[in-house]
Amino acid sequence: MSVRRRDHLGSTGGARTGGGAESARPWGGAGAARGCARAVMTMLVAITALLALGQPSIAQGLYGMAAEADGFTLPDPAYRFEFPGDHGPHPDFRIEWWYVTANLEAPDGTPYGIQWTLFRTALAPEETDDWESPQIWFGHAGLTTPESHFVAERFARGGIGQAGVTAQPFDAWIDEWAMRGPTISDVTLTAQGEDFAYELFLDTDKPFVPQGDQGYSVKSEAGQASHYYSQPFYEVTGTLTLPSGEIPVTGNAWLDREWSSQPLTETQTGWDWFSLTFDTGEKLMGYRLRDEAAPLYAVSTWIAQDGTPTPYPPGAFSADPLTETQVAGREVPTRWQVTLPDRGVDVTVEAINPQSWMDTAFPYWEGPVTVTGSHEGIGYLEMTGYD
Repeated sequence: MSVRRRDHLGSTGGARTGGGAESARPWGGAGAARGCARAVMTMLVAITALLALGQPSIAQGLYGMAAEADGFTLPDPAYRFEFPGDHGPHPDFRIEWWYVTANLEAPDGTPYGIQWTLFRTALAPEETDDWESPQIWFGHAGLTTPESHFVAERFARGGIGQAGVTAQPFDAWIDEWAMRGPTISDVTLTAQGEDFAYELFLDTDKPFVPQGDQGYSVKSEAGQASHYYSQPFYEVTGTLTLPSGEIPVTGNAWLDREWSSQPLTETQTGWDWFSLTFDTGEKLMGYRLRDEAAPLYAVSTWIAQDGTPTPYPPGAFSADPLTETQVAGREVPTRWQVTLPDRGVDVTVEAINPQSWMDTAFPYWEGPVTVTGSHEGIGYLEMTGYD
């Protein structure tokens, strides 16, 4: 009766039970049938609006992230994170995500990468426990090998138990995909698509890392911002399932948590985001935002082995494309020179698989990378706005 999920082949499937789904069932008699019809129409309208945000022709900036934030809460530079509460959703903000990437290795040394992302976007700054919910959820899962890149996608409506997040015990889910555990520092991560799956166990005892000024992350000279923190210290064990069979893997994972209501300006056209883990144990997060009406806006955070962050202002970090690859009919930079002179960083970042295109409703590039030069290591690269 409703759009439950969509992977790269367009398949559909059922909702996760529990969490209010039983009380929200819209079938059973003529009155319920009318309720079902209204619910389906409401959901289709909402998903249509969500998809419209991905059209660059409308005056809302990249993926609608510059849309007016009327009625929604805006990030506050005086706010300080409160855990575990901030691991959960913030429905009064318009946009939010729980974003996991992992660099993995098989016993024979073959590198792999996975992505697991749960997005929340709101049509209004509230939540309800039924089909009238203005909260829309969607999930992306990716699995990258040196030769292949697998993609799946899910859509869900808030208020009916099909998707959501609870802070503690931590539970983030959409349909059968989940990131779940006693705390967000000790979770099992699962997802599956038409021709891949993974089950991974993530664990850390390291602190969460605020990005920007104590978690207030500015995205432009005009002052757009988000609340942003990371957990870049997960250790990972688990299993990948590919058409060739199951593969045991180990590695490390990086979680980004971010929420805002208008994080970009209308003229910003995309970003290039790097999360790098060096063999020495330090980490570097850096991104540059491309703007058709202003210079690049690039910021970064150096993260010490104990989790202590050092944020850097615009201009300290740079990322310059070296090689472009034809990907899904467009030119995408897949080899970069990344520098942070204050830390002596001058490295080449190169995609393990240049064809790591996320062919989702909002297409973008995302995949694992190698790091060579002044520092050796691995990491992940995300690039948007190349569609």
